Amino acid sequence: MAVPKRRMSRSNTRHRRAQWRATTPALVPVVVDGRTYQVPQRLVRAYERGLLPLPGK
Repeated sequence: MAVPKRRMSRSNTRHRRAQWRATTPALVPVVVDGRTYQVPQRLVRAYERGLLPLPGK
């Protein structure tokens, strides 16, 4: 594991951390029981199979 040779200043640490951003999941339309829902792309199969409750129900 990499270990820093010197301590990083608080300012540099905060500038580095400020660059990180969480992205919202890409929503795709899915038709289940004749109704269209916007769900995250990676969960489409789970919604189609009925493993997750549909949004808005």
